[in-house]
Amino acid sequence: MKKKLPIAILAFLLFLATGTPAAAEPSAASAVLMEQQSGRVLYAKNPHAVMRIASITKIMTAIIAIESDKLDEKVKVSERAVHTEGSSVYLKKGEKIPLEDLVYGLMLRSGNDAAVAIAEHVGGSLEGFVYLMNEKAKEIGMKHTYFANPHGLDDSEKHRSTAYDMALLTRYAMKNAEYRKISGTEVYRSPDPDGEWDRIWYNKNRLLTEKYKYCTGGKTGYTKKAKRTLVTTATKGDLDLIAVTLNAPDDWNDHIYLYEQGFLKYDPKIILQKGEVKAGNHPFYKGNIYLKRDVVYPLTKKEEKQVAIRFHMLKPKKQWQNGEVPPVVGQAEVYLKKEKLYSLPVYYKNEQKKQEPSIWEKWKEWLPWS
Repeated sequence: MKKKLPIAILAFLLFLATGTPAAAEPSAASAVLMEQQSGRVLYAKNPHAVMRIASITKIMTAIIAIESDKLDEKVKVSERAVHTEGSSVYLKKGEKIPLEDLVYGLMLRSGNDAAVAIAEHVGGSLEGFVYLMNEKAKEIGMKHTYFANPHGLDDSEKHRSTAYDMALLTRYAMKNAEYRKISGTEVYRSPDPDGEWDRIWYNKNRLLTEKYKYCTGGKTGYTKKAKRTLVTTATKGDLDLIAVTLNAPDDWNDHIYLYEQGFLKYDPKIILQKGEVKAGNHPFYKGNIYLKRDVVYPLTKKEEKQVAIRFHMLKPKKQWQNGEVPPVVGQAEVYLKKEKLYSLPVYYKNEQKKQEPSIWEKWKEWLPWS
C-alpha cells in the first residue's frame, strides 16, 4: 500500500523543483483581488456571494462624510451615538468634535460611536444617512449590496454585500485624496474636549502598520456572525491593487498571498497611447486623427501577445474637404483574446484655418502710426 505525502511536503517539493511556491487557496469564504485603475479582477473566489461584512461597512460611511464637504464642522455627539455597542473611540455625550476627527476614529479604531455621530450629522439622522449609503451604492454599481446601518453591526438581517461590491466601493473611494490619506494613516491625535490630553488612535490595520510594506490602507472588520472581514490596498511600482476577504480566519496572510501573486504575475501595460494614431488606409486621415487618453491595463507576459486593436473608421465624405468633418470619425477597440476591454472614440483634428487678412488690414500694417 502506497503512502501519500502530506500536502505541505508536496508543496515544498514543488517549490524546490520550480522555484515558485505551490498554488494556495485563501482561507476566506469569499475573496477578490482587483487592479485599482482598470477595475480588472485578477483573482476571485465566490466574488458575488452575498454575506455579512461587519466594519468594512465604514468605508462607505467614511467616503460619504468626506464628500459632504463638512469635515471642518463640529459635530455634537448624541446619547444614541455614545451608547452604540461594540468598538468605540469613547465619545462623550454633548461634546463637540470635528467631523474630520470622527472619520479618523471611524477608520483607524473602527469606532461605532463615531459612525453614528457621523451619520446623524451628515444625514440628519441615522436613517437618513443609511438612505445616502444605499443611493451611493447604486451610483457605484454595487448591485448586491444593502446597507442598514453605518457601522456593520449584526443588528439587521438585511445588511449585506459581496467581496466584489466592496472592491468596487474601495476603488471608488481610493480616487479621493482625503480618503487615501485617512485610510493610510497609522497614528492620529484628536484633542480631548476637556483639554487634559489628546486622544491617540492607532490604526488596527496590521497589514499597514507592520505586516506588509506595500500596503497603503484599508479597513478591518469583525462580528460574531460575519467573522473576520478585511479590505486593504497595496502599491508596488506602477501597480495598485485592492484585496477583499469575507469570513477569512487567516486574513492577513490571505491578503499578502493575493498581493504577492498579483505583483508577480501582472504589469500595467500601455496598450494605446493618447495622441496621433494611424488607422485606415484613406489619405484623408493621415496625420489628422488622435486619441484623447491612454489605455493602460494589467497583463501577464502571456496576455501581452494576445491583445488586439481594431479601428472602425467612417468613410470620408466629399463635404469633409470643406472642413465639415465631425469631431469623432471612428472607434478604437481593444480586445484580449475575444473579450472587448475598451472602446474609445477616434477624434479628427478640426483645426480652424487661419482667415486671410483683408486688403485694408494688410495696408494698415504699413501706416506709420499703426
